[in-house]
Amino acid sequence: MNRPFHLSLSVTGFLCLVLMGAGSLQAQDSAEEAEQKRQMELAQSLLGKTPDRAAILYFLAEQHALLQEPHEAIVNLKESLDLREGFDPAGDPIFSGLKSSPDFQKLVEQAHHDFPEVSHAKLAFVTKEKDLIPEGLAYDPTQDRLLLSSLHLKKIVGIPLQPSGQIKDFVPNDRYNLLPVLGIRFDPSDATIWAASWIENGKTELLHFAKDGSLLGRYSPQETGKHGFNDLIALRNGTLFITDTPGNQIYRFDTKSKAFQVIPASRPLLMPNGITVSENGEEIYFADQFGIFRLNSRTGSCIELKPETHTTISGVDGLYWHHGALIAVQNGIGSPRIAVFQLSKEGSEVKKITILEYRSSFSTLPTTGAIVGDDFYFIVNSQLDNLNGDRILDPTRLEPVRIGVLSLR
Repeated sequence: MNRPFHLSLSVTGFLCLVLMGAGSLQAQDSAEEAEQKRQMELAQSLLGKTPDRAAILYFLAEQHALLQEPHEAIVNLKESLDLREGFDPAGDPIFSGLKSSPDFQKLVEQAHHDFPEVSHAKLAFVTKEKDLIPEGLAYDPTQDRLLLSSLHLKKIVGIPLQPSGQIKDFVPNDRYNLLPVLGIRFDPSDATIWAASWIENGKTELLHFAKDGSLLGRYSPQETGKHGFNDLIALRNGTLFITDTPGNQIYRFDTKSKAFQVIPASRPLLMPNGITVSENGEEIYFADQFGIFRLNSRTGSCIELKPETHTTISGVDGLYWHHGALIAVQNGIGSPRIAVFQLSKEGSEVKKITILEYRSSFSTLPTTGAIVGDDFYFIVNSQLDNLNGDRILDPTRLEPVRIGVLSLR
């Protein structure tokens, strides 16, 4: 990026910058600084109150780097990495100004020693279009296809899983004057498709599409303030749960009344993002910058998951349920990785973490994925760092979108 962004961890910060545009940000410097200070105060207030101390220290190191306070950045970064949870600042553009520092280089060496490269993924699909800048991926079992959302072209692409199928638009970009499209999910209650969309100035919409791609409805929250729908999950009874990243909220959406209801969490949230649901449809798991929560969809009770010692479950973008485990795309911990979080029997703790992909050619800049049976398909190279509002920063850097696949067997 040609200017630093002030909104939390790496890829979420990229996303906020992309959706707001640098021009809008430059006109809001004082508001940004106030928001940055508010976030730092929130993070500091959570020290000792949330299970992952290293995640908060890493976040504070980023903020100090943005404030051009290298000493404070290194101090917090060292304390975070000394806990050996998986943070790797080498892949975090926020620390670009520190990369020549011997202290920073030593910390990167330590992170790479503690967490070596892991590579298991294979290439599944490649798009012809280079300028999609994708963010969301979902599986439509009725058509046996993946659905890929586009930020830049503001559309949804269908990718058949059968070799004989053709990649083509599910919702073309010239049809409904859409905002940039983010999270996307199949609705098991009626086989329709839901998607989240969001652009600058807090304008956001929940989109509902029929099986043929025709628009059934578009809905926005009524509350004032910044809002940005990011990811969502659809339950079998038709209820939706949606993460509002800049609004720091989780919504329940009733598809009959078309009403949004804010769901309280067990602590203040900072940029909630990925969300999924357990097999029985009762437990909702959602992530913010510092961890993962379990919400009971029936009672409303909410707890924060406790991670295994020397591991982090923070910085999750895409989050998915698979046979009692959570599959996570962690792109807010420096260098991105894809991991399996094996849950305890009662689902309140992460008992074991298995890293599936890390520091490989398949972890360039992933955002989300989709589970098909025992396979996990995921966006390899979203290219979020090459988009500023509606403008591609460097067209020569664009490349076809790669979809990778990992076996979860």
